[in-house]
Amino acid sequence: MELTATQLASMVNGTVDGDGDVKVSTFAKIEEGHPGALSFLANPKYTHFIYDTESSVVLVKRDFEPEHPVKATLIRVDDPYATVAMLLTMVEKMTAVSRTGIEQPCFIAPGATVDETDTYIGAFSYISPGAVISRGAKIYPQVYIGDGVTVGPDTIIYPGAKIYKGCRIGARCIIHSGVVIGADGFGFAPLPDGSYEKIPQTGIVAIDDDVEVGANTTIDRAMMGATHIGKGAKLDNLIQIAHNCAVGPDTVMAAQAGVAGSTKIGARCMIGGQVGIVGHSSVADGTQIGAQSGISRSTRPGDRLMGSPAVDAVEYARNLVYVKKLGSLYDRVAALEKSMK
Repeated sequence: MELTATQLASMVNGTVDGDGDVKVSTFAKIEEGHPGALSFLANPKYTHFIYDTESSVVLVKRDFEPEHPVKATLIRVDDPYATVAMLLTMVEKMTAVSRTGIEQPCFIAPGATVDETDTYIGAFSYISPGAVISRGAKIYPQVYIGDGVTVGPDTIIYPGAKIYKGCRIGARCIIHSGVVIGADGFGFAPLPDGSYEKIPQTGIVAIDDDVEVGANTTIDRAMMGATHIGKGAKLDNLIQIAHNCAVGPDTVMAAQAGVAGSTKIGARCMIGGQVGIVGHSSVADGTQIGAQSGISRSTRPGDRLMGSPAVDAVEYARNLVYVKKLGSLYDRVAALEKSMK
C-alpha cells in the first residue's frame, strides 16, 4: 500500500515538514534508507544518519531541530518509536494470514475441549485429555498441550512449544517456538550419602492475559502453588524463570536473564540481558536493572542498578571511571616508590 506523507501524518496526528506529496510503501532503518521508505529517529545516537538517509519520510520528535539540511520529508510526532510501532502493527494486521480449522494429522484426546470458533490446530499437534482450547486460539504445528492445560481466547502458540500438565495461559498471549512452560522446578533434597532426592513439583505455571514469551524461554512449574507471570509482561528469548517465581504486570525482561527460585519481581520493571537474580529475593516495582548485572539482594521501588554485585547506576558509572584509571594509577605509584628509594 502506498501513502503520501500528508496521509501518513493524518493517521498518526503528526505535522509534515517538507514535501507532503512524497509517497512511501515500505519501512527501512534510517541507516539503510531508500526511496519510497519510511524511517524513524528515536535514539539520538542515530541522528547523524538523518542528513544522508535516502528514505523518503522520517518520523521525528516534534521538537527536533536539524543542524544541517535534510533531504527527507519529516513527520513530527510526540513519540517516533511508538508511532512506528503502531504503523507496523497496522500493516501486520492487514497482511496477516488468518489460519482456522483443524489440520490433519493431529491428535485431540477424548475429554479435551476445543472451541472451534476461529480456532486453528496445526498438523502434528497433540492436545491432551482435559485440555481447554478457547475460541480464536492458534495452535501451530508440533505443539504439545498437556493434561488439563487451559489456553485462553486469541492466544497464539507457535510451532514446537511445550505446555506441561495443568498450566494456565490467559487471553491474547503469544508463546514463541521452543518455549517450555511447566517443566519441573530444580528441587532436590541432599541426602546423608551425598546423593540427592528429587522433590516433586506439584504446582503449575499461571500466565495472565497479554503476555509474550520469547523463543526457547523456560518457565518452571511451582513446587506448590503457581509460578506466576503477570498481565502484560514481556519475556525475551532464552530466559529462565525458576519455580515459584512471580513476575509482575508489564515487566519486561531481555534475553538470557535468569531468575532463581521463589523470587518476586514487581510491576513495570525493566531487566536487561544476561541479568541474574538470586533466589528468595524481591525486586520492587519500577526497578531498572542494566545488562549483565547480578542482583544479590532485594531492591527498593524505582532503583536503577548495574554491575555484579549490582549497585546504583550512578555509583556504577563512577566506579567504572576509577577502574579504567587503575593501570595509570599503578604506574604512577610505582614511579613514586622508585623515586623515593
